[in-house]
Amino acid sequence: MTTLTEQLLIWFAGDEPPSQVERIIHEHRIAGVTLYRHLNGAPPERIWRLTERLQAMAAAAGYGPLLIGADQEGGQLQALPGLTAFPGAMALGATRSPALAFRVGAAIGAELAALGVNLVYAPVCDVNTNPNNPVIGVRSFSDEPALAGTLAAAMVAGFQQSGVAATAKHFPGHGDTSSDSHYGLAVVDHNLSRLRAVEWPPFAAAIAAGTHAVMIGHLAAPALGVVERPATRAPDVMAVLRQQLGFGGVTISDALDMAAFAPDGDSATALREAVQAGIDLLLLGEGNDLAQTIALLQAIDGGETAAAARQRIAALRRWLRAQVRPDPSVVGCAAHQALADEVAQRAITLVRDRAGVLPVRLPATARIAVVMPQPVNLTPADTSATEQPALAEAVRRYHANTSGYTTTIDPTPAEIADLLAAVAGADLVILGTINAQTHRGQARLAQALAQRETPLITVALRVPTDLLTYPQAQTHLCTYSIQPVALRALAAGLWGELALRGQLPVRGVEQDTTV
Repeated sequence: MTTLTEQLLIWFAGDEPPSQVERIIHEHRIAGVTLYRHLNGAPPERIWRLTERLQAMAAAAGYGPLLIGADQEGGQLQALPGLTAFPGAMALGATRSPALAFRVGAAIGAELAALGVNLVYAPVCDVNTNPNNPVIGVRSFSDEPALAGTLAAAMVAGFQQSGVAATAKHFPGHGDTSSDSHYGLAVVDHNLSRLRAVEWPPFAAAIAAGTHAVMIGHLAAPALGVVERPATRAPDVMAVLRQQLGFGGVTISDALDMAAFAPDGDSATALREAVQAGIDLLLLGEGNDLAQTIALLQAIDGGETAAAARQRIAALRRWLRAQVRPDPSVVGCAAHQALADEVAQRAITLVRDRAGVLPVRLPATARIAVVMPQPVNLTPADTSATEQPALAEAVRRYHANTSGYTTTIDPTPAEIADLLAAVAGADLVILGTINAQTHRGQARLAQALAQRETPLITVALRVPTDLLTYPQAQTHLCTYSIQPVALRALAAGLWGELALRGQLPVRGVEQDTTV
């Protein structure tokens, strides 16, 4: 007997499968599991053992392979620690290189496949036209549909060459939303012609490249008649994806514990509508009670829609069985580290140097003050809090007399005053900002530093539109990432060791043509 539980991607805590997971696999033949950093983060060798155990359980239950998914996007969202930390999508956008996007996809895919992860929730196909988008930002390649589509297609091809199924997300497009669907129903408030021209081309490109999966976002889309419930529960959204964009693969919901999935709290109705709308894989998050969800699904008649979903899941499994698994030695290998360096170096973008301070040339006795915020997770789809504020360390490799200062993500007036006093007397200040449009204390700090006579270099460490909040800055760069690999590349660029070739992948900030 088949049930809708065969469409579940469950969660669990730890790097050893609890007995409950083995029972669920045997009794309900679930589709698979999702690994989350805060729940399952462990060294690569333990992830490898974990996935081996899970697949053995599925084999003992008479089916497989189990789908094992993870949000290994690169950049600000790295679901599994210990893998090569590649700069994210917008850094690739700044390189404008499909070849690099393919190579990064292939490298991430190889490392995941080597550890037994066969489904990656990437690439992000959202076109980030809203600079204040609270959840997408640098997870997007660009605000240009054509560039986003070209790079998304290249990354899909890279992932799947390495034997990992790619997932284009978040259809019908999360790039121009002003709210975060983790916390409530976000709205894509555009007409059909705009959706066809801007939001959908990257998905069409990913589909043309053969992506095996598309993730549906918990988004309202009034132009599609989806107003008070998310696209994950809307047959018309699935019809666009299947009939207009020609997608024949597996659809995956965004996590079902996000507030936007069941805004009224009626999980039973939400699950029934999602299944009937055509969601093939139901992705659970930590907020979903497994026993309750299984009980709710057992009460739903999936009919022909569920039967078609099982066929698509079976087709994905057949493809996965044909893939060759790389050796675990590929994880974090020297070739992948060199590729991460190459992407970071190609991405560093010099927006302007009107003060003429680059390349930095200071006597050894000169004092440099380096300031950046303590990284935090700005959305649940973020692992930035695992990074340390390493900008001063990167600069110190070129200038020993460097002092580092760390602010909170949104410094208070008192904190700003203390910091201004601390950096007084410095011969150069380098200030890194992280989403200063949202955290205005950073903007006020930058403005105060720009009013001083001390030379100032500002760096947008995440979204490139930070400069709009402190336009007085005369020398400004973008890294699109707070990872050490990006900060090392930045320092090398500041001291003239590499050419600053990155191009802004979004509009709103003007890049001087003379740089």
